[in-house]
Amino acid sequence: MVSLFNKGASAPCPAPFNLAAHVLAAGERTPDKQALVVISETDAKVWTYAELIKAVRGTATGLLASGLRPGDILVMRVGNTVDFPIIYLGAIAAGIIPVPTSSQLTKGEVSKIIETLNPKAILRAPDVSCPETDVTLLSTEQALEWRSLPPSDWDLGDPNRMAYIIYTSGTSGIPRAVGHAHRAIWARQMMMEGWYGLRSDDRLLHAGAFNWTFTLGTGLMDPWTKGATALIPATGTDPFELGNLLAQYDASLFAAAPGVYRQMLKSDLPDLPALRHGLAAGEKLSQTIRDAWRASTEGEIYEAYGLSECSTFISSSPTHLHTPGTLGHPQSGRHIAILGETGHPVARGEEGTIAVHKSDPGLMIGYVGAPEATQAKFQGDWFLTGDRASMSDSDAITYLGRNDDMMNAGGFRVSPLEVEASLNGLAGTSELAVTDIAIKEDVRIIACFYTSAEALDEEQLKIAAQERLARYKCPRTFIRVDKLPRNPNGKLLRSALKNQFPSPK
Repeated sequence: MVSLFNKGASAPCPAPFNLAAHVLAAGERTPDKQALVVISETDAKVWTYAELIKAVRGTATGLLASGLRPGDILVMRVGNTVDFPIIYLGAIAAGIIPVPTSSQLTKGEVSKIIETLNPKAILRAPDVSCPETDVTLLSTEQALEWRSLPPSDWDLGDPNRMAYIIYTSGTSGIPRAVGHAHRAIWARQMMMEGWYGLRSDDRLLHAGAFNWTFTLGTGLMDPWTKGATALIPATGTDPFELGNLLAQYDASLFAAAPGVYRQMLKSDLPDLPALRHGLAAGEKLSQTIRDAWRASTEGEIYEAYGLSECSTFISSSPTHLHTPGTLGHPQSGRHIAILGETGHPVARGEEGTIAVHKSDPGLMIGYVGAPEATQAKFQGDWFLTGDRASMSDSDAITYLGRNDDMMNAGGFRVSPLEVEASLNGLAGTSELAVTDIAIKEDVRIIACFYTSAEALDEEQLKIAAQERLARYKCPRTFIRVDKLPRNPNGKLLRSALKNQFPSPK
């Protein structure tokens, strides 16, 4: 038997279609229900579905009145506030293509995005970095006024047309603009059943920031699609307080990166009678965290695997329990394979590359402005993830590492080549290379190894890195070495760098 999964029926996305209209359809039927609660230790800001929909459709009207038209690209330089999802959905409602970006990006990184995408406009918060540009600038102050405008009509059309663009760290070292279609939201129904067990009466608390794509999808778009309630902690909420917020606001589902669970488990959690289970994604969830959560809450954490290029498609769930040592199982309706070097599925139990069939509605349209990079990710009808795995006779997927040197920084995939290119020429260094290293069980950080005539001030190196890179891409430590490890042909042996750092006890 070969490593191929193609079970369950996935209904085709209806046409005409609009992603934002689909997300808010359930809310239109329950206008007085809580759609969003932004919570803190002392108070809460509640948005009903009626208020949310009015703000989104008014924002669409404002964007069109500002001169943007369907198909135009809008770069979002917005902080961790409710402005983020409202502007994002408002743009999509009008047929405008939003590009949500991390507020941590530097001016240099944003300049590259502008150069690649040639956007029609940039919508910027005053405290978020943005370079000098000739592109039309819109402000969050304007966006706030748009919320009270008359509602725009939904821009309905082909579900395969571009809806939004997100950025991922490319394996070549060049960040890639990942273009997704309106149909991408339709594909997430398979996640709701095959990962969340999401219901309309759920109250899902997501520990991430508004402007993180994991939060945007799992924490907001999916609960709203179901007509459920999204709970988002206010900026600066201490992870140690999340347990109390879960209890106080009767959260039935909790979503976070594994590192957040690890922090929460350092203190005693309160009783959580409303909580059914937790959800984790972004990086591998260790069995240690899983076991500790179960012991503390008597509940499970269900893990999912996905990419910027495709919504999560392998997971465990309340109806398909986790098989120890595995990522989970392909979700019903997905078409997944483990491919060998020939491009054909390997035998069950053998190692190969996780691949997604091009027919998956959650798969990207392609890398915007980079057709050759897009083509390089496909082998025949299959999109290659770059992750190695094996498939058991029961369809369980066991993760076996990467084909390349991609790093994981707190749930973000980061290319070492991108970091090295940005840090090249740091004052005092002659050569440098980066990789991620384990500093303790379940904790990995980005480290920069460098050669120099003399030891350099680490704090100054960190400051210089922060001027060039978003914080999550910056090395957390700089380590001076006599020379970088290379093979006889002079190629950097990146894996050997890890051996120059002591393993965690």
